[in-house]
Amino acid sequence: MHDAIQWLHLLALGSLGLASLCAAVIFAHINGHPQRMGIMDAVWPICALFGSVVVLIAYFCYGVRDAEDATEAEREPAPFPVMVAKGTLHCGSGCAVGDIVAETLLLIFPAAATWFGWHWLFQEKLFAAWVLDFILAYAAGIAFQYFSIVPMKKLSPREGIVAALKADSLSLTAWQLGMYGVMALLQFEVFKPLLHAPVSAGTPEFWFAMQWAMIGGFITSYPVNAWLIRAGIKAAM
Repeated sequence: MHDAIQWLHLLALGSLGLASLCAAVIFAHINGHPQRMGIMDAVWPICALFGSVVVLIAYFCYGVRDAEDATEAEREPAPFPVMVAKGTLHCGSGCAVGDIVAETLLLIFPAAATWFGWHWLFQEKLFAAWVLDFILAYAAGIAFQYFSIVPMKKLSPREGIVAALKADSLSLTAWQLGMYGVMALLQFEVFKPLLHAPVSAGTPEFWFAMQWAMIGGFITSYPVNAWLIRAGIKAAM
């Protein structure tokens, strides 16, 4: 059992380190080759924090095509599945920011979890944290969509907020549900039997689990984004 715990810890550190390296590589490259859609300068490195090498490869295969200094030949439209994936990552980056901020706040101020249901609504602190996760992830995701759609369609602030809500509300919710499902599976079926308690945000194991949870969010949000793009509710990227 002790060996399994040690290997889990090393695996978590290795995964987080590799993802951080991928994010740093993208950040360094994108800083010299900014995207035509400014918010994507943040989306790609943020998503590499959970998507790691896969997002790094996707960026150099398709993300660089959207750089301001890309040639006309390089700006060839991506296949529809890739456009959906980019839209899903755009949605997920806002969720990731909200979740990271929420979990960090509760790590610093654990008593704040009582405001979101801990002890009086949920016995598990994890569920109270999910309430705050959703609130901040939704707010960040809508903000990311707002700063994409307003310059793209030249909308007023009010029109931009309405358009962002229409474009991302369903996909954000789908992402969070997938994230919750994977996190619950890992916390209660892996960490609790192995470590005798769910892991907290102060451990590498938690953020390793969050990487997988975000991948779960991508999977559940992808078909929703595909429908939104086909229906013309969300712009293809």
